Amino acid sequence: MEEMEEELKCPVCGSFYREPIILPCSHNLCQACARNILVQTPESESPQSRRASGSGVSDYDYLDLDKMSLYSEADSGYGSYGGFASAPTTPCQKSPNGVRVFPPAMPPPATHLSPALAPVPRNSCITCPQCHRSLILDDRGLRGFPKNRVLEGVIDRYQQSKAAALKCQLCEKVPKEATVMCEQCDVFYCDPCRLRCHPPRGPLAKHRLVPPAQGRVSRRLSPRKVSTCTDHELENHSMYCVQCKMPVCYQCLEEGKHSSHEVKALGAMWKLHKSQLSQALNGLSDRAKEAKEFLVQLRNMVQQIQENSVEFEACLVAQCDALIDALNRRKAQLLARVNKEHEHKLKVVRDQISHCTVKLRQTTGLMEYCLEVIKENDPSGFLQISDALIRRVHLTEDQWGKGTLTPRMTTDFDLSLDNSPLLQSIHQLDFVQMKVQPRNCDAIHFQNTKASSPVPATPILQLEECCTHNNSATLSWKQPPLSMVPAEGYILELDDGNGGQFREVYVGKETMCTVDGLHFNSTYNARVKAFNKTGVSQYSKTLVLQTSEVAWFAFDPGSAHSDIIFSNDNLTVTCSSYDDRVVLGKTGFSKGVHYWELTVDRYDNHPDPAFGVARMDVLKDVMLGKDDKAWAMYVDNNRSWFMHNNSHTNRTEGGITKGATIGVLLDLNRKTLTFFINDEQQGPIAFENVEGLFFPAVSLNRNVQVTLHTGLPVPDFYSSRASIA
Repeated sequence: MEEMEEELKCPVCGSFYREPIILPCSHNLCQACARNILVQTPESESPQSRRASGSGVSDYDYLDLDKMSLYSEADSGYGSYGGFASAPTTPCQKSPNGVRVFPPAMPPPATHLSPALAPVPRNSCITCPQCHRSLILDDRGLRGFPKNRVLEGVIDRYQQSKAAALKCQLCEKVPKEATVMCEQCDVFYCDPCRLRCHPPRGPLAKHRLVPPAQGRVSRRLSPRKVSTCTDHELENHSMYCVQCKMPVCYQCLEEGKHSSHEVKALGAMWKLHKSQLSQALNGLSDRAKEAKEFLVQLRNMVQQIQENSVEFEACLVAQCDALIDALNRRKAQLLARVNKEHEHKLKVVRDQISHCTVKLRQTTGLMEYCLEVIKENDPSGFLQISDALIRRVHLTEDQWGKGTLTPRMTTDFDLSLDNSPLLQSIHQLDFVQMKVQPRNCDAIHFQNTKASSPVPATPILQLEECCTHNNSATLSWKQPPLSMVPAEGYILELDDGNGGQFREVYVGKETMCTVDGLHFNSTYNARVKAFNKTGVSQYSKTLVLQTSEVAWFAFDPGSAHSDIIFSNDNLTVTCSSYDDRVVLGKTGFSKGVHYWELTVDRYDNHPDPAFGVARMDVLKDVMLGKDDKAWAMYVDNNRSWFMHNNSHTNRTEGGITKGATIGVLLDLNRKTLTFFINDEQQGPIAFENVEGLFFPAVSLNRNVQVTLHTGLPVPDFYSSRASIA
């Protein structure tokens, strides 16, 4: 019953109702509290004036809301009765129940009469503190409101159920349980305090002592009488007016305003309304039962939310740890590339050191030999060999050209790590879906905050897997995590490497693609989008790719003749056969200017190896240039020839020996192929109008071993000549 206590308290004073009256809006007020919140209205708004003008139709007239501001819309704590000269703006208050009430404009006059009999100021108005409905009282004042006897009885029973815990009010330390109550003193006593403070003799002997439960309600038992009519106070209610929905007496039916209304027996309507209230309570009871079950569900949700929070935090930590692991793996890969670049630079420099050392040893040997020859005193013998020695000295001096004494490798690492896209992605890392509570569901799930679009989500380029090698670019992408719309395929686009228009380079279902045949030393922009039957997604973020400045490659064991022998990481080749066998480089060229060199490591019995370029399907078991798929220069120790489709042209004096260097320059911008021996151009331009895809190529036998040197810049004299042309 404790949950019912709020229903039994007055919204104005916050205490249990005392002599409650029923307002026309069906809310209740203590009779004394009702008097305290009365305000006076202007004369023009009185019931008499309203009835005289024909606008009043009942004893109680409700005020128009546009004439009275009942409470501040901004909830500022102030209410006013606009337009009332007798009711100035007055601060409103809140009752202990939290209901906003309006105090009187002026304190009520002192009176010795009870609140029900005390006179009410003329033209008084009362506002219900619960629904804020206002009405003007008639001449009867508060006596015109019926008393709620049922509510009084409920309060009495409720207080009797609470009376068992009443304690003595005069005990000094721990109060003992009260045994009696004096109705005149209105004090609860235990037996020791009653004997000490309320002796049964003297003036107090006439006081009436009652049990605590009876004393608690004794003040409420006296006013409880049989319900009487509000219009005829001497008459009891005997009938029920169906139209006005209120009990009436027989005088109301004979001479009052209910004479023409439909009435029914009071007992029959009492039973009928009890039955209707019971039926209504059944429905409310079902709602209360549902509310209890709903509370159980909400409490279970609290536990589920806590469990899901722990699980989601674990998933989040796992995802972030996975990102950290991926970054560490990428870090290891990048460090490996740096180490590879480090090893490559060291190898190129060491190869040049070795090559230069060999040349210097040969030069020093020739110098020492010439000095010894100069010391000879035989003129005829000296003149027999002097011409040859002079040519050798000049030839050796020419071999120490500008390119020979220029480092083929810089000490700087031309690697630049662009981490700005990754940092931006980290800063933009967020939940792409929000957690919402579905209806009729005990668990919390991930759901989109808005309906999923039928178009696929924008793909994400996986930067850790995208890379370039020479003139090839490898790109990888994926759908965003938790993407709900599947993609049927992807479209990869690249520009022309010079800031031009994008073009499609791949359309398909794969999420990785390698694009070959790009320009060397060029910057490309790449982007990708997804598509399905509905349409295409937005483009991904644009990825910038930088191709190699020069070509780095080795010989290709996969396409070489089986007699070719590889060593030195496939940079050095020889042959196991006395017949000529062909080997190609791994990288093909279709655009740009490219230069590479080959040094002769072994040269026995004067063979004639061939150097040049070829198509992928060139014959591998004959000398390079025997078919129409190769363009080459073959050379022995005295002279060289250019050969294509088994046609020999441009015989040129000057051959090769052990330690010689052969340079091949393929200029696809000018469509020419040129050869060099020991940094000197060998003959004229070998071939013109060369177009298509070409691979570096060599043919040799077991008497020759050569080593490939790549990543070399175009010779300075050729660059200056090309710029002049």
